[in-house]
Amino acid sequence: MKTTPFTDIHIALGAKMADFAGFNMPIQYPTGINQEHMIVREGVGVFDVSHMGEFWVKGEKALDFLQYITTNDVSKLEAGKAQYTCFPNGKGGIVDDLIIYKYSTTKYLLVVNAGNIDKDWAWVNEQNTFGVQLENASDRYGQLAVQGPKATEMLQLLTDADLSAIPYYAFREWSFAGVQGVILSNTGYTGAGGFELYFPKEHSQQIWDALFEVGKPFGLAPIGLGARDSLRLEKWYCLYGHDIDDTTSPLEAGLGWITKFDAKDFIDKEFLLKQKAEGVQRKLVHFECQERAIPRCGYEICDAEGNTIGKVTSGIMLPTTKIGVGMGYVQTAFAKKETIIYIKIREKLIPAKIV
Repeated sequence: MKTTPFTDIHIALGAKMADFAGFNMPIQYPTGINQEHMIVREGVGVFDVSHMGEFWVKGEKALDFLQYITTNDVSKLEAGKAQYTCFPNGKGGIVDDLIIYKYSTTKYLLVVNAGNIDKDWAWVNEQNTFGVQLENASDRYGQLAVQGPKATEMLQLLTDADLSAIPYYAFREWSFAGVQGVILSNTGYTGAGGFELYFPKEHSQQIWDALFEVGKPFGLAPIGLGARDSLRLEKWYCLYGHDIDDTTSPLEAGLGWITKFDAKDFIDKEFLLKQKAEGVQRKLVHFECQERAIPRCGYEICDAEGNTIGKVTSGIMLPTTKIGVGMGYVQTAFAKKETIIYIKIREKLIPAKIV
């Protein structure tokens, strides 16, 4: 398995480690997932997300290239802003979802999912008929996500960049904890607020130590991937490989808001326009169980008669509400809010409501 600059630290802290996207990653610490979830919701926690991928796109045709290979309208991006988008795969599915950071019209940073780095790198190179310069810088960066309502106040102690002046989905490259050129990005995958920090790997220990020094009064704690999953699911953020993949279209997944037909031509535009006109056959929905139950990925979703109408793609018992919630694809007729569906758990049909 691959490691991150923080792997030895996680092990020393007693984290439960496991293979995630080929990396030896912390799933939870001795505190446990439920407590880690609440630390991020109420205070501040730090996630090692150094396994994520970073690609640089540079050149005169950088904007044209990104307009073609992504669904969102990159021309709307201002320098210093970020944009959520996806790569359509030419077959109606999604290669990956990603964030684009704009430095200038000739320089962009793409941040992609860890499990898709090799696939995405092959894909962007295959599509590069625009003569842009591509660099896979994934091995050069460490990344930490500092998330929670106390994150900004805590991080401000380590930089003279005015973090309160960096709006949501914007970033600055600044000095942080004595390290030059750290990307401070007001983004995250928890819904709890905070920043994601990108820095040269050789400074990883310095930044980790600085965070935990200033973080003591704030109750800063390391958080594993288990709570990362529960936090994103509580916020209804998609996870690639579960809620979206090469077989799901952006329109089926509720990502029409990042699919800008009027702005440009892009891969799969005609297919997706046709799908929009005809209507999708299934939709990704969010649901809450009406009885105490945990809806697991892969469980069947049924109608009242027990007929299969879909499948759970993500599910968990939320630490905050103790309610079983999930996401899954269902036939469009069952996708309206307030509709009662049934999750098949050990041959029993558990009622759930679309929310």
